[in-house]
Amino acid sequence: MSVDFIGLIATQDGSESTPASTALIDPGYTARIARAHEDSGFDQVLIGYSSAYPDGAQVAAHAAAHTERLTYLVAHRPGFVAPTLAARTFATLDRFTGGRVTLNIITGGHDGEQRRDGDYLSKDERYARTDEYLSVLRQAWTSLEPFSFDGRFYRFEDFVSQVKPVSGTIPLYFSGSSPAAYATGVKHADVYMFWGEPLAQIAEQIASVRAAAAAAGRAAPRFSVSFRPILAATEELAWKRAHDILGRIGSVSSPKFFRNRDRDNPANVGSQRLLAAAAEGDRHDRALWTATAKASGAAGNSTALVGTPETVAQALLDYYDLGVSTFLIRGYDPLDDAIDYGRELIPAVRAEISRREAGQLATVA
Repeated sequence: MSVDFIGLIATQDGSESTPASTALIDPGYTARIARAHEDSGFDQVLIGYSSAYPDGAQVAAHAAAHTERLTYLVAHRPGFVAPTLAARTFATLDRFTGGRVTLNIITGGHDGEQRRDGDYLSKDERYARTDEYLSVLRQAWTSLEPFSFDGRFYRFEDFVSQVKPVSGTIPLYFSGSSPAAYATGVKHADVYMFWGEPLAQIAEQIASVRAAAAAAGRAAPRFSVSFRPILAATEELAWKRAHDILGRIGSVSSPKFFRNRDRDNPANVGSQRLLAAAAEGDRHDRALWTATAKASGAAGNSTALVGTPETVAQALLDYYDLGVSTFLIRGYDPLDDAIDYGRELIPAVRAEISRREAGQLATVA
C-alpha cells in the first residue's frame, strides 16, 4: 500500500501559535510555500475553506502556476453554488493545471459558520444536500449526453458540460464522524479523512466507514489521518518545543484560518471526539499529544505528534498498519515545518514502506 503526504498552504503566514506577518493575500508567500511543499516531497496540499477567506480555486490556480508536480486539494462546501457550475469550475481548473486538482468536500459542522454564507439547513439536511450535489458532480464530469435532475435540493434540465477533467473525473476527499457523514461519504468518497485520534479510536472509525460501505454495497474508500508533527533533534528538545507552542496558542491576536467559537461545546462530532480524547489524557500511544487540541477548542486538525523524526515516522507507520494510506501533516510554523518534514520525516516513512514491500516481494520470490 503506497502512501501519500498532504500539506497545507495559505495565502498568508502565521498559525494558531504564530502571528501573521504578511497581508491576507500575499502572492509571493503563496507561491513560496507551495514550492516548499513540492520540493519537500509532498504529493498534495490542502487549501482550506472559510466564509471569510480567499477563494480556494483561485488560490490553487495561482500556486499551480508556480509549481510543476504538486496536486491541489481544494476544500469546497456544497450548497453555495450550483453543482453544475462547480463541475465546470473544477474541471476547468483541472485542465489548466494538467490534472492536478482534487476536492475536499466540507459539508459543514458549524451552524454559525454556515449561516455567514446564508445556509440555514440543519446538519442532517446538509448531508442530504451533499449527497445530491456529489451525484451531480460525478455525472457532470462523465456524461457525454445532456441529463436532467429532479431532487430535493437541485433541479435542472438538459445539462451537459463540454469541459471534462483530465482523467475523466476528480478524486473526492470526504470527512465527518457522524452516522449521516458515514452514510453520505461512502457513496462518493475516494478518500475518507479523519483528524488525529488515538490508534484505537481511528481503528473504530475505519471499521465504521467500512461497515457503512459494505451496507451500501460499495467498496470502502482509502483513509487519511491529519496531524501537527512537532519535531526536534532529541525527544527532550521536541517536547520543549511542543510546550513552547502550547503556551502561545490562544495568545495570537492575528486572524486565524481555523476557528472554533464554540470551543467548550463544539457542534461537529470530529471536534467532540478530539476533546474527548484530550479529556482522557494529554499523551497517547507512541507520540500523540492532545493538549494542543484542548487549547484550541479542537478547531480543525489540532492534535500533534511529538518527537524526533524517527519517533514520529514510527507513529505514522502505526496508523499505516491500521490501513491509513494518506497523511495530512502541517506545522505550527507552516513554511519552516514543511521544509523540515521533507528533510527526514517523509523520507523515513517512505523508506520503511519500501523496505517492507521489498521484503514481501523477496518472500514471494
